Amino acid sequence: MDLLNLKKVKDGKYLKNYELTYLNKAGREKTYEIVSRKELYSKEDLGKGISGVSMVVTMNDKMLLLKEFRMGVNKTIYNLCAGMIEENETIEACIKRELYEETGLSVKEIKTILPPSYSAVGISDIKTYIAFVEAEGEISDHTSENEEITAKFYSKEEIKKLLTTHEFSSRSQIAAYFFSVTGN
Repeated sequence: MDLLNLKKVKDGKYLKNYELTYLNKAGREKTYEIVSRKELYSKEDLGKGISGVSMVVTMNDKMLLLKEFRMGVNKTIYNLCAGMIEENETIEACIKRELYEETGLSVKEIKTILPPSYSAVGISDIKTYIAFVEAEGEISDHTSENEEITAKFYSKEEIKKLLTTHEFSSRSQIAAYFFSVTGN
């Protein structure tokens, strides 16, 4: 595939919509739509910006899951603690801020931060970090008026059951599954 053209078609508050025109393997043009959080000026800009972080948080042999209302699907699902990196903020500072804002917890230790990966490669060039974090403290509500989040720690057994009875975001489902199998 050869990218011929990138054109912004809408500039929203949080997302920018683009049409990408490709020359496919049959020699015909194919238009593909994506969204990005970043301003894209050329094909070299695709996938360059890093938007935020998703966290796999543990404490006392339990994993943190957020029961969170998500407007995009108009329902409450299980999700990881996550958020956007603010301008001039380090990834470590973002992790500490987002964990506190969404749960009231503090970071005891950042175990690992994986290199950025694509969040929804089928529709977007958005990249985020995945961090593995050990937390401390007590859960309390510090969310904004636009967030409905209930944070709770779950054992391996509780997560195994949730995975068969409740809906998850894909990253949280994968993380929860591996935690339920390995306990890490």
